[in-house]
Order: sequence, then structure tokens, then C-alpha cells
Amino acid sequence: MGRAFQNRKESMAKTAAAKTKVYSKYGREIYVCAKQGGTDPSGNLSLRSLIDRAKKDQVPSHVIEKALDKAQGGAGEDYSPARYEGFGPGNAMVIVECLTDNPNRTIGDVRTCFNKTKSKLGVEGSVSHMFDHCAIFVFDGSDEEAVLEALMEADADVNDIECEDGKVTVFAPTTEYAQVRGALTSAFDGIDFDVDEIQFVPQTITEVSGDDAETLEKLLDMLNDVDDVQRVYHNAEIQ
Repeated sequence: MGRAFQNRKESMAKTAAAKTKVYSKYGREIYVCAKQGGTDPSGNLSLRSLIDRAKKDQVPSHVIEKALDKAQGGAGEDYSPARYEGFGPGNAMVIVECLTDNPNRTIGDVRTCFNKTKSKLGVEGSVSHMFDHCAIFVFDGSDEEAVLEALMEADADVNDIECEDGKVTVFAPTTEYAQVRGALTSAFDGIDFDVDEIQFVPQTITEVSGDDAETLEKLLDMLNDVDDVQRVYHNAEIQ
């Protein structure tokens, strides 16, 4: 499968305003995850993973607690997922995942980003068929056989396992997320995941350079500035 996947870990923002936006995205995602699967991380594996990721990205505890309290209370906004696909500069393929309480506003904001960067918003399925939707785990290690053995003993299905530069990467079907994560945490005490989430992995890479590269970066920045946008995936290798 190769290592051509987007690690969505947010780089820490340099300004207070940008940090606030990152915190807001995490708060919204934690709220939705807790509302759907319960506010107890020990019984909601997706929530536990999300909280761990937020802490690694230095999201303050009060932001996490506020989202959990909001979900516990049962009140608040009714967010629903929305996914948009399209083609960016240099024919790069782009997938935009959102959580929205107003789909008309969200699609309008996303379309504006595409239009202002001479990009084209496509229909559902126009891009996603060129990506694999996978659970991805990355952690320190070098013994591929030990990882495979642990997963086989747990009867966990995986797509691929890679070892490179002291890191192990496990790709698994999205339906196997909980099984694979449980097998890894049980087999390797103190395991610390660099990546622990479900992502879109591009099947092919498109090199983008020159003016197209600059415009693509503008598109990605604009999309990440949209409040309703949670994740942006693409298949570009920016030169």
C-alpha cells in the first residue's frame, strides 16, 4: 500500500486565533462522538482515541471536558457528517469531511473555497473511489512478525503492515478498527500511537508544482479555515 497516506495530526498553530479553531474542531468532534457512543472513554473506543489525539495536539482539558459535559447533558447542536469531493489545482484529488448543523451553509462555504482557487467541486464518488478508507495505526517498533502474530492471535484482519525507520504502520479495514487497536494495546504494553484513526489513503500520488502548488496550498488553507470542516485529504505531492 505504501506510505502515501495523510497523517492528519494538526500542526500546532502559531496564533491564538488558529489555536482556537483547532480546539473548536476537536471540541465538535468529541461532542458528536460522545453523543453517539457514550461519554465514557472506557466504553467508547473511538472517543478514547479521539481524546488521546486531542491531548497530543495540546488541546486544553477544559475544552475536552466541556464537550463531554455537553454530550452528557443531551442538549446542544445536532451535527451530521457531510463529505465533499473535487479536483484541485494540478488535478489533485481532494476529499473534505465536515460536521455541520446547516448543510446549505457548509456546501456554500466549501464551494467558495474551490471556486476561488480555480478548483472544481465534484459529485459524490467522483474522487473517493481513488482512495482506500482505512484504519491506520503507527507506532514505534521494528518487529513486523511480532505485530502480525499478535493480530493473528486476536483474529484481527489487516490489509498491510509496514516497518520503516523504526516505525510500524498497520493498515486495516475500517470495520476492524476496534479489534486491531485492542489486539495491539493488549500485546504491547505502553504502546503509544503516533497515528490512530480512520483515514482516506490515496491509491495514486499526483505531483503538483509551481503555481499549481501555491494555489493548492491556498485551497487547503481556506478549507481548514471553514468552521464546519474537520478533515481534508488529498493525493498531492507538493513540489
